[in-house]
Amino acid sequence: MATLYRQYRPQNFTEILGQNYIKTILQNEILSQKIAQAYLFCGPRAVGKTTMARVFAKAVNCSNLKDGEYEPCNECSNCININTGRNLDIIEIDAASNTGVDNVRENIISSSRVGSNASRFKVFIIDEVHMLSISAFNALLKVLEEPPAHVIFILCTTEIHKVPNTIISRCQRFDFKRISVVDMVKKLDYIVQSENIKIDKSILESIARHSDGYLRDAESLLGQIISIGGDEITQAEADLVIPKNDLNEIVNLLECLSKKDVIRAIQLVNSLADNGLNLKNFVVDMVELLRKMMLGKINPVLTSSLGLDFGEALEMKLGQVSAELSLEQMIRFIEKFNSIIQEVKSSFIAQLPLELAIIELSGAAESNIKTFVSSPIAPPVREKIVEVKEVKATTVVSKSSNLNLTRAQIVEKWSEVVSGIKPLNHSLSFVLQACEITDLKDSKLCLTFKYRFHKDRVNSVQIKPVLEKLLSEIYGTPLSVESFLDENLVIATPTETESPVAAAETPMDNILKTFGGEIIN
Repeated sequence: MATLYRQYRPQNFTEILGQNYIKTILQNEILSQKIAQAYLFCGPRAVGKTTMARVFAKAVNCSNLKDGEYEPCNECSNCININTGRNLDIIEIDAASNTGVDNVRENIISSSRVGSNASRFKVFIIDEVHMLSISAFNALLKVLEEPPAHVIFILCTTEIHKVPNTIISRCQRFDFKRISVVDMVKKLDYIVQSENIKIDKSILESIARHSDGYLRDAESLLGQIISIGGDEITQAEADLVIPKNDLNEIVNLLECLSKKDVIRAIQLVNSLADNGLNLKNFVVDMVELLRKMMLGKINPVLTSSLGLDFGEALEMKLGQVSAELSLEQMIRFIEKFNSIIQEVKSSFIAQLPLELAIIELSGAAESNIKTFVSSPIAPPVREKIVEVKEVKATTVVSKSSNLNLTRAQIVEKWSEVVSGIKPLNHSLSFVLQACEITDLKDSKLCLTFKYRFHKDRVNSVQIKPVLEKLLSEIYGTPLSVESFLDENLVIATPTETESPVAAAETPMDNILKTFGGEIIN
């Protein structure tokens, strides 16, 4: 079972998955008997380049091929010898192992001058042709410019950018694409049926999705699973081989977000984290699913043309969630989740960035902050300050509704910001004392912090709206906050003119202020 991809290698054009436009052109050339003398097959690995080359070589040399046909018979001596690797007129060369000019001269140039044995064409299939040296390419170019009539060259490469333009210009170029999930599932289903193996279709879809468009990888994975499960394969046995990606759980999470069900969404994320799921990969897969939904919302043709399919079962579920979300929501989700991928990887609590994103995207944070500000049970001192600030803001706005602030004006009243935020969030007042006001552009206030946790604190969805509201009240114009990190930032120390208390503060005092703590004993 370890060699399924060899055992079930396509033997004719019909069995080759995908690459339909390439098959059509090659078939038409066979039908019209207008065979080119040099072809260039380029594209990612494991998508059928060498297989297509072998099938084409069989078709042009098939002894039983009649007018109006293009499929090799796989029964004549030429076809059988090609299938078994014994046909002397089909010469396969691994350019990665034969990079030098001497190999090209001996194996290609000299051999091409000799006529074919029992075949119509002598076919050279050069795999990984981009590995040839410059001098080898120059030697190959000479024979490509004036090839013998009985010779066909098929050059295969995964790195077309390394092939000289002089070579490319003398070949018919074909660009191979990765194979769709739907096509791969069909091939895997054919294999398991041929092997009399019982396996759920959802497992085949998982194999196809994980293989990322590379058929040989999918067949290799299937072989490993069969070697474990035998004639009847369960999901548990498949999970031993297939890395878990939980695309169904991603769809469940998106469904929660579409319904603004924050509690269930956070519970789902924590359940996945408790089960050891790699949350970074989870977020990456979610962005991929959202991209598919977005493109499908614009035009369903986009998803099919780009090969963005995930299997029949998942497609149906995804369609239901997609109907509940607008294009604007999908774009917002993509931007947010794409921005936290690295945060999830480096965060001390892996699920925290994901939880914050869920809260923000559902609007729960904004709703809760508004509720708290207007709550009758909020602290009396805080209510009083909010009320005073609102009166002050109204007065300033009435004088100048389009106030053009400068950085100097921001600095001048910064002490009011620190004092105003203290009743709302005690420790935040000390964080704002330890920052630098670096710029003010288009109503955007830029603050730079020395420590990442200070920056993250100000950026949190719970704190940022409160701070921006207070800034707008004090300065009489809407202001947004953008935070930056500079670990080399030098924070000013108290001068002799400052109060004795400030001058006498110790590092422990600063830590206590930053986090709002106190020494108990």
